[in-house]
Amino acid sequence: MMFIEMTGDCLTDIVKDDELHVGDLEAAGIHEKTIVRVNRQGDIEVRRSDSWDVIGGLLGDFSDRIKKKTGLDWA
Repeated sequence: MMFIEMTGDCLTDIVKDDELHVGDLEAAGIHEKTIVRVNRQGDIEVRRSDSWDVIGGLLGDFSDRIKKKTGLDWA
């Protein structure tokens, strides 16, 4: 599976209103410095101390939004 990793702060800038809201991210334990990753299907995973938890997903043109914001490609 391929992902792009980023911080919670970066994810907050990428998420659209019809996806997750800032309150949803905070409730999932995502803060500015939290490590998150998104797979090619748009699933958002948050890094926990011993695993990754899926907390939601992105819709539409998320791939372009992620690449533009992070400067990264799927790896």
